[in-house]
Amino acid sequence: MCGLSGELRFDGAAADAGAVRCMSEVLAPRGPDGQGEWARGPVALAHRRLAIIDLSEAGAQPMLDGEDGDELVAVFNGCIYNYPQLREELSGKGHRFRSTSDTEVILKAYRQWGDDFVDHLVGMFAVVLHEPRTGRVVMARDRLGIKPLYLAESRGAVRFASSLPALVEAGRRDGTLDTSIDPVALHHYLSWHAVVPAPRTVLRGVRKLPPATVRVYEPGCGADGFRDRVYWQPTYERDSAKAGWSARDWEDAVEEALRTAVRRRLVADVPVGVLLSGGLDSSLIVGLLAEEGQTGLATFSIGFDAAGGREGDEFQYSDVIAAHYGTDHHKIAVDSPSLVDALGHAIGAMSEPMVSHDVVAFDLLCQQVAREIRVVQSGQGADEVFAGYHWYPPMAQVPAAPGGGFDVDAATDSYARAFFDRGPDGPGGMSWLVGDGVLEGMLAEGGSDASRAFVAAHLGRPGAATAVDAALRLDTEVMLVDDPVKRVDNTSMAWGLEARVPFLDQDLVTLAAQVPPELKLADGGKGILKAIGRRTIPTEVIDRPKGYFPVPALTHLEGGVLDLVRDALTSDAARDRGLFRPQAVEELLAAPNAELTPLKGNRLWQLGLLELWLQKHGVR
Repeated sequence: MCGLSGELRFDGAAADAGAVRCMSEVLAPRGPDGQGEWARGPVALAHRRLAIIDLSEAGAQPMLDGEDGDELVAVFNGCIYNYPQLREELSGKGHRFRSTSDTEVILKAYRQWGDDFVDHLVGMFAVVLHEPRTGRVVMARDRLGIKPLYLAESRGAVRFASSLPALVEAGRRDGTLDTSIDPVALHHYLSWHAVVPAPRTVLRGVRKLPPATVRVYEPGCGADGFRDRVYWQPTYERDSAKAGWSARDWEDAVEEALRTAVRRRLVADVPVGVLLSGGLDSSLIVGLLAEEGQTGLATFSIGFDAAGGREGDEFQYSDVIAAHYGTDHHKIAVDSPSLVDALGHAIGAMSEPMVSHDVVAFDLLCQQVAREIRVVQSGQGADEVFAGYHWYPPMAQVPAAPGGGFDVDAATDSYARAFFDRGPDGPGGMSWLVGDGVLEGMLAEGGSDASRAFVAAHLGRPGAATAVDAALRLDTEVMLVDDPVKRVDNTSMAWGLEARVPFLDQDLVTLAAQVPPELKLADGGKGILKAIGRRTIPTEVIDRPKGYFPVPALTHLEGGVLDLVRDALTSDAARDRGLFRPQAVEELLAAPNAELTPLKGNRLWQLGLLELWLQKHGVR
């Protein structure tokens, strides 16, 4: 688990090692245990290491492999959980190893299988490989987008890094990066709870490699001459081979897949703990680890002051699990002044602006956890994979289409009503909120409602049997990647902590996609997981009301948080930027808690967070 950066040039010049070093310095918190650089001709690479597997210098990166005199070099961020099995397989095929690292296994897998090496990897990863002899560069991102890879094209080159701010810093150094706001991305941000689907980011000059994608740059093809391949895409249709399965059969299969996922994520040369919220998902992980024989497991929970009549912690539930399994439990209580003080770091840790309250909670949690342990498992992804959110049941009521399937327009309407923060028009809508110039860009580049159009196109894609299946696919491929998963990566890595997410195991997700929707929707949502949980964990954490990571001070803005938002939105930088109409900002500031979004977010916080993020990272 680490941070990587690099540059590939197409204009005959040598790669700018200084720019790559500049990016690496920004990524230093992701890898506190070591750093390395490599440069030759048109390619330069840098790496920051968090040592989890093979703690020796043999596991350092960039890693070179000179097998048979044909040099290969790689930088890698993530963890390959099946690396011991792959190492044995590759050794049997004649490959020789000098380390026990998973990075070297990736290099040998590429030698053996070429671009298809990703098909053999089980884990989370962003990797860049380079063949110095041919000039070829290959980039790949894991199936669920757990590990990020950002890219920026400029002046005959492409730069890449594990975070967007690293690219911004390198661009500031030489003035090569377009940091203007992408109007379609802004539409997504303001509509879709800050989700900006790949390949866009909020900045025009930065893109991100989509999940489950291999990108190949062949020598002589230029920055636009790359070739992409999507190497994994589960189908959300029923498997005829499982047509006779009972509910119990599905439960048994999912339980075994989840056990395998949890077991896989124990691979490490350091101890592995759990982020324990007290909800079903993290509690299941603790229970399954206990059944695997784990004792003295380190678990961590966080809570905040109440605000606006909302409670700020769920310790009563995490305490139940900790006591039941005898874990080494750590409860972290954060008061409101500490929360305000922590906002600056949390915003700085964001690769892209994220309005979810969980970001600040996770940042504070990870800060404390990193003092005790280097690797944790987390329950992110269960709601998106097993239908835990409130917008899935209404999707089951979407009518059938005359020609078969479901009514895509009705499905889009249902999804947007539950999820979207605002529509294109009317009070509080896009035309009321954004400045004229920005609005014109939105209309010119994305149409009158770019976010609705994106969702409709995704829901209407073949491969989903029902509207529920289509919504689960959309959330797993897009929303999950650019909200919960990104949140966990950014905040954990900002403190040199590796977070693993067993609910996003590729085999578990593939199986879950085939599960009949009614089994997921049962029992108020995540029915199949609740049935499995009743076999393993105390029922009081299963039958509790659904909760979220509560940070009341970011829903009910007051005091220091409100002051930060007001100062940001009324600053000269914000006025010069002109993203939002001054009258709209004044109205929101006059009644900061008057109206919440359908997801119970604060509309003013959404604007304030974006401006705070832009200012924090020096984006003009």
